[in-house]
Amino acid sequence: MAEHVYEVSVTWSGATTGYRDYSRNHLLHAAGRPSLEASADPVVGRGDRTRWNPEQLLVASLSDCHMLWYLHLCVEAGVVVTEYRDDAVGVMDEERFQHVTLRPHVTVTEPHMVDAAQQLHAEAHKKCFIANSVNFPVAHESTVTAA
Repeated sequence: MAEHVYEVSVTWSGATTGYRDYSRNHLLHAAGRPSLEASADPVVGRGDRTRWNPEQLLVASLSDCHMLWYLHLCVEAGVVVTEYRDDAVGVMDEERFQHVTLRPHVTVTEPHMVDAAQQLHAEAHKKCFIANSVNFPVAHESTVTAA
């Protein structure tokens, strides 16, 4: 199996003069892409609410991976998707993620595609590299409707 390498740089500057004093704001970079403004979770890490935090990015990665596999499988199955929105939720305790639930809302072009579109979520879940890499459950509660 081929090995894939993903390179990301994280940059921060400031002064760690005291726990309450230093900024948690930083930038995430990858070659050829816009930088993401990130911070710590404001509730547990004194971060900036207007920036992405690592916990949100993990939930977003799970959601995004599922969607990309799902759309790929729909194309292969002849299911025409016109809209996809996921209202994903991750739940943590004080130490780790307990679970993530993906809640994709999908619109397909024809009523006869609804059942197949619904079933393809299970296959997308099996294929998602990120869901296969985490040590907590990733569930999906999908809704599929015809336009």
